[in-house]
Amino acid sequence: MPPNRRKPPPLLVQLVDLLLIELTNWRWSWRSLVITGVITPLLSVVALGFFARDSGRDTLAYVLTGSLVMSLMFANMGNVRSHFAYLRFMGALDYFATLPIQRYMLILAVVLSFLLLSLPSLVATALAGSLVLGVSITLHPAILLVVPLCALPLAGIGALLGFIARTPEEGSSLNLLVTMVLLGLGPVMIPPDHLPGTLVALGRLSPATYAASALRQALIGPVTGQIVVDLAVLAGLTIVIFWLVGRKMDWRQG
Repeated sequence: MPPNRRKPPPLLVQLVDLLLIELTNWRWSWRSLVITGVITPLLSVVALGFFARDSGRDTLAYVLTGSLVMSLMFANMGNVRSHFAYLRFMGALDYFATLPIQRYMLILAVVLSFLLLSLPSLVATALAGSLVLGVSITLHPAILLVVPLCALPLAGIGALLGFIARTPEEGSSLNLLVTMVLLGLGPVMIPPDHLPGTLVALGRLSPATYAASALRQALIGPVTGQIVVDLAVLAGLTIVIFWLVGRKMDWRQG
């Protein structure tokens, strides 16, 4: 006699239920969001802004938006990596696999929850950074699309690191290494004319480069056709990275 399997609820119901569960992460993640999502990027703003204060508005714009990308990395990539590593090593992922839900709904719920939780940190970093650097912010409506598309591929990288790391400590080290590499490759925090041509070329492979470019246009301006390229690349990277995450995710649901 075949086993009695529960019929999975609609995908939207799965997503909403999982999102509500994941949003309770604020109880343990808010301290990390404050420290790494606000304080660390602001220290970067102050340090780099001190050296770049006489370099002009364009350079200061790179410092500001690069710090916002850093905030997204720590608040999304780092916390998503940490959360999925916790789910793996504490056996919680096995529990979720017994529920009538799709694996991609769990991945999406985790990513969306940390995106929502990181928004206050992102806003605080933008406002404080603009005051420190003296860079005026002019919001473009495209920001509503830019912020999610900047955060999603970075969060996807964090999820992938959470699944491939053999230990939580290894995952933490990998996350720090990837963060430093992505910030250092390409014109993220430093204008391209201040970087070697090799780094600028390698930066074209990094989602952080496109995220910084899109944020710069949507927050400071001017908005050009480059933003379409940036968003298209970020969307494509999101699809590829999340496909890899789904393939790597150990889902034992029969």
